[in-house]
Amino acid sequence: MLIGVVGKPSCGKSTFFKAATLADVEIANYPFTTIKPNHAVGFVKIKDPAIDFDKHSNPRMGYVQEDFRFVPIDLIDVAGLVPGAHEGAGMGSQFLNDLNQADALIHVIDISGSTNEKGESVQALSYNPSEDIRFLELELDMWYLGILKKGWEKFARGVHQEHKDISKALAKQLSGLKVTEEIVKPLVANLSKDPTSWSEKNLLDLASELRKQTKPMIIAANKIDVPGAEENFKRLKKEFPNLIIIPCSSESELALKEAHVHELIEYLPGENNFKIKKEISEKQKAGLEFIQENVLKKFESTGVQAILNKVVFEILNQICLFPGGVKKLEDSKGNVIPDCFLMPNGTTALGFAFRLHTDFGNKFAKAINVRTKLAIGKEYKLKNMDIIEILTN
Repeated sequence: MLIGVVGKPSCGKSTFFKAATLADVEIANYPFTTIKPNHAVGFVKIKDPAIDFDKHSNPRMGYVQEDFRFVPIDLIDVAGLVPGAHEGAGMGSQFLNDLNQADALIHVIDISGSTNEKGESVQALSYNPSEDIRFLELELDMWYLGILKKGWEKFARGVHQEHKDISKALAKQLSGLKVTEEIVKPLVANLSKDPTSWSEKNLLDLASELRKQTKPMIIAANKIDVPGAEENFKRLKKEFPNLIIIPCSSESELALKEAHVHELIEYLPGENNFKIKKEISEKQKAGLEFIQENVLKKFESTGVQAILNKVVFEILNQICLFPGGVKKLEDSKGNVIPDCFLMPNGTTALGFAFRLHTDFGNKFAKAINVRTKLAIGKEYKLKNMDIIEILTN
């Protein structure tokens, strides 16, 4: 699973990325600080499944903090996009192509309106952040349209003359964007069977819908701690009722995580408080008090963890599944529930068996729900946080 972090330059995109991953990325207040895409690991936060057995799990990947488990996901931070990116402005074509394999996008905007469309600093509240939402959606739609139209006449003529299934042909043509036949079919159902007759508007509408389904997006309303930004956030929620917009302060999250790493405070990502552990300077204390009053108290968290969780569990509709045994939760090395798999909601016991190992799938006999100790069949749809033992013939 790959989540793309996108936005215009200087909106706090790389700060969000670093806050989510603690990766060593360059952060600066000027356009195109990021040139090559940065890959790093972020984490979704779930309850530690071992708590129900009076234990703590020992993840092979990720980590446990208090009663929570943090499950790794792959993030990519591409360079800032500017208007005309799909035409190559600001190296936009290269940056868009970096997003080909992304399953979903986090669009970081400067909700304080202190960065103009080019990523240049302006007076806070002087720029309308709703323009950033419109501009990025347009750039992504036009990017998809450009890919769709590449060799379109030859493709459409071949489909028509050879009486090919347009859904299958388009899915194959756009497989690099994660387009499938199931996605295409309902989108072309009301269009002419002859794709050579499709209008420019037909193609743009199709490109836009394909983009929405293959690159679903959440809006990270960054810099929410700037005075006046909250009013912008409320206005955008009304203006874009169909979009998921989450307030966040990436700088606050980064400051809290770094303070935790240096053992100055105890901080659990996604929570609305922290505890000071050591003697700190007056400047550090003032900074932490600002975060507590203007971010955590007002918005219940910095928003960064909430955004990651919402992308994975709601937008991409994933669930957490754990292999385990009814009589023993530990592996051969004594690690408790070491593995966690993020899989699509609706995954069956057989599908999970194949994910664990091909042999488990081919030799599947039955599965057992470790919590209930009840046997389940191969077509049983697993639920979030299930711990499953697979038995083979």
